[in-house]
Amino acid sequence: MNSEEKIKEQREKVFGEHSKVVLFAPCRIDEGIILLNDTAKKEIVQKFKKSVLSPLYFIPASGSGSRMFAFLYDFLNQPDKADLSAVERFLNHIQEFAFFQIFPNELKERIIENTADAEEIARLLLDEKAFNYGNFPKGLVPFHFNEPFVLNPFQEHVLQGTRLSNGRAKFHFTVQPEYEEKIKESISNLEGLTGKKYNVSYSIQSRDSDSYAFDIDGNTIFENGIPLRRPAGHGALIENLNQLDEELIFIKNIDNVQHFSHSNFSMETWSILGGMLQSFKNELKTIYNQPSKEKLIELNANYQFLSPSELANIQHEEDIKNCVNRPIRVCGMVKNEGQPGGGPFWIDDNGKISKQIVEKAQINIQGEQFRLMVKSTHFNPVMIALTTKDLDGNKFDLTKFVDDSKYFVVEKNQKGQDIKFMELPGLWNGGMAYWNTLFVEISSETFSPVKTILDLLNSQHLNSKCN
Repeated sequence: MNSEEKIKEQREKVFGEHSKVVLFAPCRIDEGIILLNDTAKKEIVQKFKKSVLSPLYFIPASGSGSRMFAFLYDFLNQPDKADLSAVERFLNHIQEFAFFQIFPNELKERIIENTADAEEIARLLLDEKAFNYGNFPKGLVPFHFNEPFVLNPFQEHVLQGTRLSNGRAKFHFTVQPEYEEKIKESISNLEGLTGKKYNVSYSIQSRDSDSYAFDIDGNTIFENGIPLRRPAGHGALIENLNQLDEELIFIKNIDNVQHFSHSNFSMETWSILGGMLQSFKNELKTIYNQPSKEKLIELNANYQFLSPSELANIQHEEDIKNCVNRPIRVCGMVKNEGQPGGGPFWIDDNGKISKQIVEKAQINIQGEQFRLMVKSTHFNPVMIALTTKDLDGNKFDLTKFVDDSKYFVVEKNQKGQDIKFMELPGLWNGGMAYWNTLFVEISSETFSPVKTILDLLNSQHLNSKCN
C-alpha cells in the first residue's frame, strides 16, 4: 500500500463511523479474575523457581519525562496556585529525591541551609545545558537512591529482574533512537558498579507505523511539504514483540518499578504469573493432543478464559485445537482504588462475548455502559506474562491475532492547530484481542507508577531502611 492509499484509509477511519467497545460485564473474582490463596501461590512460586525457562522483560521505554516535571515548567513560566503548592512540597522534600545526591556540593549545602533558590533548582533539573531531565526519556531520570547507587528505571529494572531465574533474565527496551547510546551507557555504568554483565537488547518503534495527521476538516497536514505523521501508540510495538523468540516474556511499564528494598512483592508476582502461564500452557497442550470438549469445559471452570458463548461455538475437534492453540497471556490485576488504567471486562462484539482489557477511551461513557464501567473492581497495572510460541513450539505471527477495528482516534493540539489521527489497537488491548487470556489478582504493592516526580516521595520509592 503506497502513502496515498494509507492516507485515504486512515482518513476514513478517523472521520468515519468508529464504534465503541460494548461492555457486557466487568470481570470480577471468580467471574473472569482468579484469586489464589497463599498455599496456591507458594506452590506456583516453587514450581517456577524450578523451571529451566529464563524470562525476557519487554519494557516499552520511549516515553518522555516532560510530564513528570510539568509543575516546574509552569513555575518557571506562568505558575498558578496548584503549581506553587506542588513546588512547595517539592522543595520541602528535596533531599529525599535520588537526584539530590548528584547536585553540586555547593548547592547541596545551600539547600540544607535553606538559602537555595527554587528557580535555580528547577533550571538545574530542566535546562538543556544542565541535567535536561524534561527532555530525557522517563527511564533516564534518577528514581531511587540505594546507597551508594543512584539508579534510574532502566538500571533498576535490570537490577531487580536479574534476581529471577538465578540471574538468567534478559531485558528488551523499546527506546527513542536519539537516546539509545545514552541508555546503553547507563547499563554499562550499572555493570561497572555491580561487576556483572547483563543481557540487554533494544529496538525502536518503526516509523513506518506512524499515523498521518489531519485537520478537523479531514485535510492532510503538511510540514515543510511533507505529510505530518505522529507515533501510532504502543500498539505499534506488536511488531517489536513479534521479533522476539523467547519462550517466556514479561511486559511491564518503565515507570512502574519500586525501590530495590520494596521489590519482594514484585519478584513474587512475576514468579506467580510466569508459573501460572507454564501450568496453563501444559494443560492446554494435553487437550490439544487429545481434544475433548469435556476437558476444555473443566479447564475453563478453573481458569475462566472462555465465555459461555465461545464454548458453545466449539463443536468439533478442529475447533478445540484452534481454540487452545493461540498466544497466551496471564495478566495481573490490581484492586481498583482510584488509579488510572484499563480495566478487565467481558465485551460484546456483535454477539461474541470475550475477555479483554479495555481503556476508558474505548467506552461510550453514558447510560448502561457507564454503570458497567463503574462496577469494575480491578484495573490493569501492565504486569503481563506471555508466550508467543504455539503448542508445537513454533513461533506465532502475532499480527494475525490483532483486532484491527479496535483502533483509537486521538485529538491533539500541534503548534496551535487542532489535529486528529489514529493510534493502532493498544498493545494489551486490541493488539492481543484474540489471545487466550487469564486475569489474576495481584498485590497493589506491585503498582507504584511515577506520573509526576512527586510520586517518588511515596513509600515504595524510598529506601525502607530509612523509613
